[in-house]
Amino acid sequence: MQYDPKTIENKWQKIWQDSSAFRAQADLARKKYYLLEMFPYPSGKIHMGHVRNYTIGDVASRFKTLEGYNVMHPMGFDAFGQPAENAAIKNKTKPADWTHKCIKEMETELKKMGFSYDWEREVSTCQSDYYKWNQWIFLKMFERGLAYRKASGVNWCTSCQTTLANEEVIDGECWRCHTKVEQKDLEQWYLKITEYKERLLEDLEKLVNWPPRVLAMQNNWIGKSSGVDIYFKLENSDTVISVFTTRVDTIFGATYIVLAPEHPLVKDLIKGRPEEKAALAFIKKVAAESKVVRAASDVKKEGVFTGSFAINPVNNEKVPIWIADYVLMEYGTGAIMAVPTHDQRDFLFAKEHKLPLRLVISPKEGTLKSAQDLTQAYEGDGLQINSGEFDGLNNQEAKNKIAQWMEAKKIGKIQTHWRLRDWLISRQRYWGTPIPMIYCPTCGIVPVPYQDLPVELPADAPFTGEGGSPLNKVKAFVEVNCPKCKGKARRETDTMATFFDSSCIF
Repeated sequence: MQYDPKTIENKWQKIWQDSSAFRAQADLARKKYYLLEMFPYPSGKIHMGHVRNYTIGDVASRFKTLEGYNVMHPMGFDAFGQPAENAAIKNKTKPADWTHKCIKEMETELKKMGFSYDWEREVSTCQSDYYKWNQWIFLKMFERGLAYRKASGVNWCTSCQTTLANEEVIDGECWRCHTKVEQKDLEQWYLKITEYKERLLEDLEKLVNWPPRVLAMQNNWIGKSSGVDIYFKLENSDTVISVFTTRVDTIFGATYIVLAPEHPLVKDLIKGRPEEKAALAFIKKVAAESKVVRAASDVKKEGVFTGSFAINPVNNEKVPIWIADYVLMEYGTGAIMAVPTHDQRDFLFAKEHKLPLRLVISPKEGTLKSAQDLTQAYEGDGLQINSGEFDGLNNQEAKNKIAQWMEAKKIGKIQTHWRLRDWLISRQRYWGTPIPMIYCPTCGIVPVPYQDLPVELPADAPFTGEGGSPLNKVKAFVEVNCPKCKGKARRETDTMATFFDSSCIF
């Protein structure tokens, strides 16, 4: 399908002017204006799901029109990304050809349905006049320090040869091809959404009439946790392992600690010990597992002993150091204290590996006196026992007192940690918005100048669907001059995650 650039530019200017005027009028008389939009993936023909949802939307549009509202009802196609690329691979064609073919067929079918779309406002994310603004937004974020590059472990699909966000990993498999996801260390581009974590959390309170379960999911996703970083020293060493906990009231019951297999201290802890071989084998095994599966509550947790010990700072007891698959470097400090009497996950792990249990909170009725009375972890409130000078206190009161006591003794620090992590947007795929950055051996990472946007996808890339992005093989695309020093440089060949295309419209 051919597009005349001038026609496209004029169309976009009209859309921008119309939508700006629409928003301005809506602000003045909000009750008279109504906006409804659809944004399907064009990776095939429409199906009954489209018909059902778009009929509902069309009913709403017509109803609001009859009520006297000025209704804006556009149609757009979320045309970039893995769904369209995988469909092209399956049908042995190029993503652009397949996508435009699907768009044309969907347009025909949707028009036959009689939906009341304003087709003059139709957009498609795979057109350069659209994704130019993806790149513009990315550069603005880069200028503000909100787009950055770092090396880290990522979810990797060996079949699709690309990284996946946690939300794209389902039951340990790639959401599109169902290949088992592995972990891989790569340098990637991220957006610093953690910069807005407090605002994200506060704004949940403004969502009236939302289902409580949805709000709970969002709260958990942002995951603000207040607690204490506790300093466990290695036995016969000044090296400290920082352990974060929200249950400092249970610290006297910690009988072992657990590190993530990726924790930077692990290799030193196992080096030269009889446990080294088993630990290395376990680390290799866990590296091939999805972090989503590792964090799941309904999956059996596995681990191995490192052969090393640490000292519990509140009672100077020696506790063994384990590594386990359920501890992740991304959460807290990558290390946890294990209190099997008061955490069910630790309880099951301790029973499996015959690790000691110590009760430190008893129900107020005094029905529990010993860890031997437990058939499962006691996670409720109660009175402190076996907790030194804090015995007899209500555990909620003890939390604050123990935290302050630890800070005073410099064996811990009151901290807040968040589950939310920055958004990984790099994809090693062809069919996506090119990330507008250049790598210069002299100047480092250099943004593409605004006047050079859009950075367009080359139509002649050798597309096979194998071996990562074909952009690496397009010499004319990769080899560029540095915008600063004019010397030889290379262009970024990662493309943006498809969610960037649909998120930027807001």
